[in-house]
Amino acid sequence: MTADGADTFQGAIFDVDGVLVDSPHEKAWRESLRELMEGDWSDIRDRSTWTPDGFTSRVYEEQLSGKPRMAGARAALEYFHVPDDEEEHRLLEYAERKQAMVIELIEAGDFTAYPDALRFIIAVKDAGLRVAAASSSKNADLFLRQIRLDTFAQDQGISSSTLRPGLTLLDYFDVDVSGRDFAHGKPDPEMFLTAAQELGVKPARAIVMEDAAAGVQAAKAGRMGAIGISRKDDAELLAAAGADIVVKTLDEVDMAALADGRLAIAAVR
Repeated sequence: MTADGADTFQGAIFDVDGVLVDSPHEKAWRESLRELMEGDWSDIRDRSTWTPDGFTSRVYEEQLSGKPRMAGARAALEYFHVPDDEEEHRLLEYAERKQAMVIELIEAGDFTAYPDALRFIIAVKDAGLRVAAASSSKNADLFLRQIRLDTFAQDQGISSSTLRPGLTLLDYFDVDVSGRDFAHGKPDPEMFLTAAQELGVKPARAIVMEDAAAGVQAAKAGRMGAIGISRKDDAELLAAAGADIVVKTLDEVDMAALADGRLAIAAVR
């Protein structure tokens, strides 16, 4: 059952990067730091622990994923022990370079939408749930407005009364709280609680889709259901963060169980 023992879920809250889209954020964080370390910051490179191969996907998932821009920059510089003699200047320079790079990559179409996530969001909305986008990224809407959900559904042979011609993924959400300047970032539940409130749904009647441990922790801190999506072989991290279920794709979610207010993985046929 849902967290409050009620019969059904009423709202579904989606993180964007890593859940709905395979975004270039990880690439932008990695490459912008490499550019700085091999360029303007070359004089401090040997005083840090940074190496060209050291910024792995695991580092991104554990240290930066799900965090607002400045918090992500701080986490990366602290992880690589970048000297803090000009800390605020370095943070701002890194964050601004990353932002410029990620916008360039998005505008170049250097991202893809996850088909399983698009199928799932259509299915949950067809099931009567209201849906919200909730990402700490200020770039989230840039992705969402480029994804044509009507075209995707047509290509997939999906028929739904919730779809109309010209519909983008951004249009499909009932609520979008992405990119707002919340007082507290994940793993604090503030963003997800705000999304639930604006959906008109009690937190215990909402489920959150997340690919980052900090996001799962935020959902559970808000007393919401949490589906962890292990797209990068990080199932153990998501489970340890408290996810109710962990799946590799959202196609694995048991929709019949969800309709009954339970989170379960569908049996393999």
